[in-house]
Amino acid sequence: MRLEAVELRRIGMPLVAPFETSFGVQSERDILLVKAITSDGEGWGECVAGEEPTYSPEYVDGAQHVLAHHLLPRLFGRELAAADVFGLLRPVHGHQMAKAAIEMAVLDAELKATGESFATRFGAVREAVDCGVSVGIHRSLPELLKTVGGYLDHGYRRIKLKIKPGWDVEPVRAVRERFGNVRLQVDANTAYSESDGPHLAELDAFDLLLIEQPLPEEQVLGHARLARVVKTPICLDESIHSLQAAIDAIELRACAIINVKPGRVGGYLEAMRIHDLCAKHSIPVWMGGMLETGLGRAGNVAMAAMQNFTLPGDTSASDRYYHHDITEPFVLQDGRLRVPTGPGLGVRIDEARLAEVTTSVEMVEPITAE
Repeated sequence: MRLEAVELRRIGMPLVAPFETSFGVQSERDILLVKAITSDGEGWGECVAGEEPTYSPEYVDGAQHVLAHHLLPRLFGRELAAADVFGLLRPVHGHQMAKAAIEMAVLDAELKATGESFATRFGAVREAVDCGVSVGIHRSLPELLKTVGGYLDHGYRRIKLKIKPGWDVEPVRAVRERFGNVRLQVDANTAYSESDGPHLAELDAFDLLLIEQPLPEEQVLGHARLARVVKTPICLDESIHSLQAAIDAIELRACAIINVKPGRVGGYLEAMRIHDLCAKHSIPVWMGGMLETGLGRAGNVAMAAMQNFTLPGDTSASDRYYHHDITEPFVLQDGRLRVPTGPGLGVRIDEARLAEVTTSVEMVEPITAE
């Protein structure tokens, strides 16, 4: 196919409730959507970059700029397949989330043209995936317990607690004591230092599935050393920004589990390569979440149905984050979400809702000589 134009659409989506992590509090998302207009039809992608460069160096304004001025010009004026995008964009360093968004849109268009679903392309082995939920930092333990209880009543199969210094052992203790043997894990989002190892080891008493990204992302060796102090399995998130990063982390024994986020690694096709690497080394993976709309959620649920995604992911139902999504909602059924089976992403855009939440639209087209 040929890429004829790309629409860069910004939307503002209020969250159901404020979501607090060690990075800060978020109550609304400013999201960049990418629509690829190709010779074979249209496809959608979603950029998961946040408003500020706190989770990663990327942020939504920068992602839009690099797409318009540096990434898309490299894709115009040639025959193009989704599998080509990663290599063609390699000369531009970093910007994995922006790259992932356009690869996703091209892949959606490509699969719609052939009548194939994302799940089929990924080699999915499940018709539905187990769902966990990510619970932000709360103002008090009673509020936390109320929130966790509500999610368990809804049927979620795993609880992930966000932690930071001063909000870690006691919240975990309270949840474990109140809810017994619920599957439980924690996510530090890089908030600790290696010297906190003995304190983090106190979490070993609570039979957690994992501790996610306790140290800053560049401290891969630090995670390897921490894994010798803490018995709970270490899971890496922010540190795994590419296949090569995953190769290095596994060889260094810096992690026993990897969180896969397609946007963080440059796209679904690179995420597939990481999945295959981890399967080869018997490293379980699970699907992370970035507060996606139904577009990103559709792709993530399809990928989470692959063989080595053996732990429940952060693929929560739509109403976990949004009262009214831009696609038909993903609804929890017995703690699982159904994998879309239609062509491409397998979801339909709610055009009226999309128009309602749109804040700006930029069209990017090939520059033609006069």
